[in-house]
This record gives sequence, C-alpha cells and structure tokens, in this order.
Amino acid sequence: MKIAFLTSEYPHLKTLNSGGIGTSIYNLAKGLVLHKHEVSILVYAQNCDEILKDKEITIYKIKNIKIKGLSLYLTQKKVEKLIDKLYDENKIDVVEAPDWTGFSSFIKPKCPLVIKINGSDTYFCNLDNRPVKLINKFLEKRALKNADGIIAVSKFAGNLTKKLFDLQFNFSVISNAVDINQFKALNIKKSENTILYFGTIIRKKGLLELPFIFNEVYKRNNKVRLVLIGKDAADIISGNLSTWKMMCDLFDNEAFQHVEYCGEVAYSDVKKHIVGAAICVFPSFAEALPVSWLEAMAMEKAIVASNIGWSNEIIIDGIDGFAVYPKEHKVFANRILEILENPDLQEKLGRNARLKIVNKFSTEVIVEKTIAFYSKIIKKK
Repeated sequence: MKIAFLTSEYPHLKTLNSGGIGTSIYNLAKGLVLHKHEVSILVYAQNCDEILKDKEITIYKIKNIKIKGLSLYLTQKKVEKLIDKLYDENKIDVVEAPDWTGFSSFIKPKCPLVIKINGSDTYFCNLDNRPVKLINKFLEKRALKNADGIIAVSKFAGNLTKKLFDLQFNFSVISNAVDINQFKALNIKKSENTILYFGTIIRKKGLLELPFIFNEVYKRNNKVRLVLIGKDAADIISGNLSTWKMMCDLFDNEAFQHVEYCGEVAYSDVKKHIVGAAICVFPSFAEALPVSWLEAMAMEKAIVASNIGWSNEIIIDGIDGFAVYPKEHKVFANRILEILENPDLQEKLGRNARLKIVNKFSTEVIVEKTIAFYSKIIKKK
C-alpha cells in the first residue's frame, strides 16, 4: 500500500520545527516501511518546495503561497494538485491529515482522505478553558465533515471532538505508536532521586503546577532533583513570552536549587535523559494521546501523570503508573515519593508499563490496525 501523510511538521534536518504530531507520524512511517509499504510525507509551511529522500521515505517540502486573504485556500489547492499528481502517477493510494486547524478543509483529492484526531485547536481550547478562534473551528469542522474516514488516537479525543463540533460520525481508535526496539530499558545506571519531565514547557501540560508539586516533594526529600527538557513556549492566557520564567517564580528558593532546565535537546538524546531518571512526571491538562508518556513507559519508567480523560486509556492507576489530578499537588507529590522510596514498586510499575506498551502501543500493533483501516476506506471509496 502507498500512504501519504499531510502535515505541517516532521522531524528531519531539512524540515522546520516538529512536535508531537511529527513524532507520531515519524514512528508510524518507519513501521509502515518495515512492513513493505510505501510512505510519502507532504510537509507544508516550509521555506521552499523540495523533494527529499530519507532512506525509503519520500518527503515533499511545500512552501505556502502568500497572498493576503487567499494564502490558506491557494496553498490548500496547491497541495490538492500535488496529491492528485502523485495519485495519477500511482505513488499514493490514500492520504492522512491531522485535525489541527483543519488544513484539509478545502482539499478534495481523487484518493481517499483520512483525518486523524490528534487534538484540534477547538479540542485543546476546550480543555484549556479558553475561547477558540471561530475560523479555526469552522475549518476543523469542515475538514471532519469532508473526510472519507476518521481515526482518533484515543476514544476520549474522538468522543469529545464529536461533542464539540456537534457532529455524528464513526471513528476508529488507533493510538500513537512507539518503536519498542528503539525505546527500551538500557543497562545504564540511573540517578535514584532524579525526576524527569520532557515535552513542551507550556501551561496546558501542567507546567505551572509542577513547581508546587516539586516543592512538596523537596520538603520530604532534599536529595531530589527535577530535570526538565523541551522547548519553552509563550503563555497564551497571560501573554508572557516564557512559561519557564513563570515557573521559576513558583519554586521555593531551596527547592529551586535542585531544578535543572536543559532547554531543547535532540530527539536522539531524549532517551539518555529518560534512562538517567528514576521517575517521569506528566501533570498535563490537555492531551489527546501523548507520545512522551508512551516513550517513558516503553523504557520501563515508573510515571506519575494526569488522570484526565485520555489517561485512562494508557494507565491503570497503581498497576503500570500512577494517575493524579494535576492540581492535587500533595497527592501528586506523595505518589512521586512513594515510588522514590520503594525500589520494588518502582521496578514493578516500570515492568508493567513496558508490557502495556508492547501489547497495545507498539509500532507492530498500530501498523496492523492502520493498514486494516486504510484498506477498508480505499475499498469503500
């Protein structure tokens, strides 16, 4: 099968910034290629039009057309023309696009178009309790209505999306994937008191709660250390240009001496940080199905994470991790301390976490589900 992914982000040296969606596409694309499928990546919002080869994967960089008032529509039509050309040349059978900002809203290709619900702007604004731009909501709704098939990375994300857009559609749950051969426990000594957070430094991921949680942990364990890695983001609600600077003011003075912010690191180096940690924490308020959680669990790390919605589809509380509401700072801190003070519990949670990923979120499992879904959609079209 020949699959194309339409996206604004993809992790490659010659493409621009990439985040969680790019990582999930990258993982799935690698898995599809290993199973002898052909993959094309169509990356818009780039600095030039260019075709790249990344081993067996073909990457089409697409520069947006910039004409005031018409940029989005003309770029969509440019992408539609490229998709149809590749379809006519028998280079793609189906194209998948994310729901974010509804970029595919006015794209009507000859081949089937699948929307993957990774979390739209409407979805995240709802979880963040802030207003969504009406144009984004319109475009996202139109994209969903025009899709030939819909995938959601979690049942929670799919159901909430239907509710927010007041739409009735069927969707299949196909989660994000993790390469369990790349993300696995390594025989490297870890720091017994190191707590790691990795991901964007942003309010919606609970980063303004983390200082209060860490303050509580430090009160009972003054050897503890918090390491954060990820891109610092502006705060939409306050207008502050740095969430990290906002965080700094929330730590107790002594606790702050045990905090290290590493900034962005290369994706290939993330594993080293995970290996070196005793525990990973994710106090998020807004996710669809976070790849970072899956990567930590795949590497047999005990995690303490949010208990909101999507979390129930990843973690069984007390079995393969702990799930706590992010604003319950003392409870969250107690779970961290419980793991740090109990090596047997830490090992058990990590072992069970790895088993969960292998059985439910490994690339092999997700590729099989994805191909079955695409085959059904192509046959229907």
